[in-house]
Amino acid sequence: MIFCNINFNILTKDQLFLRAENETKCIATVNAQFIVLANTNKRYMEYINNNYSTFDGEVPLKKANAYSKDFKDTVKLPGSEIVYDFAQYAKENNLKTFYLGGYEDSNAEAVRVMREKYGIEIEGFSPKYEPYPFSENFRNKCLSRIESFKPDIIFVGFGAPKQEWFIEENKDFFNKLGVKYLIGSGGTFEFVSGKIKRAPKWISKIGLEGIYRLFQEFNLSRIKRILYSMKFYRYINHPPKWEKL
Repeated sequence: MIFCNINFNILTKDQLFLRAENETKCIATVNAQFIVLANTNKRYMEYINNNYSTFDGEVPLKKANAYSKDFKDTVKLPGSEIVYDFAQYAKENNLKTFYLGGYEDSNAEAVRVMREKYGIEIEGFSPKYEPYPFSENFRNKCLSRIESFKPDIIFVGFGAPKQEWFIEENKDFFNKLGVKYLIGSGGTFEFVSGKIKRAPKWISKIGLEGIYRLFQEFNLSRIKRILYSMKFYRYINHPPKWEKL
């Protein structure tokens, strides 16, 4: 179903795990920032609309419910929550999981937490930061670690849109490797590791998760991100406005 020119096609938790045989299912957890990015970057819009997407954000979900009754049964499925759903799914189905990206200490701790909590086979790798486009050396290091582990589920925490570009550019590799699920996960590893605290449910319910995180990471870039995300309102009833790539 379409909202803000984006095709949201994972509306309930059960739909997370549905996939065609031999398909590598790529999932974007779409928050307000993603909506603005997609409506100003045609390539990003095409990536989301050619794959699978969930609502990650209370305010966009509430606006979607007001926009169309078709969204009335839709639930919010942020990366910081579905990471646990996929861990449980991996446990029940004997699947291997890999965490790519995030801060090195957060990645290692997130892997430890999930291994201890769920008893799953899981590894991780946090490459040294690089701006996009990624160098061949960066790409090869990441893919080499993944290939040696042969995971079924991969969470990529490079932040948007870098994580989606990495998934898109290496999808053939992941298909051949037999990866079943690829999820762009942003700062999920920071939440799992406990480095950043998740907002209490009542704050989440009123859509102030971004403000709550701002108080934990008070900096100019976080303020700019909140202001940028608020632009999503302009695309509720208006077409995209592509910027030069």
